[in-house]
Amino acid sequence: MPRYFIDLHDGTNLVRDKVGYDLPDLDAARGQAARVMTRIAQGIADGPERQDYVLAVRSEDGVVRLRMRMSLDPNPVD
Repeated sequence: MPRYFIDLHDGTNLVRDKVGYDLPDLDAARGQAARVMTRIAQGIADGPERQDYVLAVRSEDGVVRLRMRMSLDPNPVD
């Protein structure tokens, strides 16, 4: 089963996945990446500033297979 690594960059820090996930294919890796982004969004407390995230899914050979971007802006729209 292929191994995929999910790296996360928040605009300042890069967290590289050193363990990875054994997943059957890229579609399963996409689903896992979406779950990671969902957990991040659920854990964000209201803050004064916008937060941007870029998640990259790498295959075992280090090639980035997909990217996801998410921006969270806790400020209400007037």
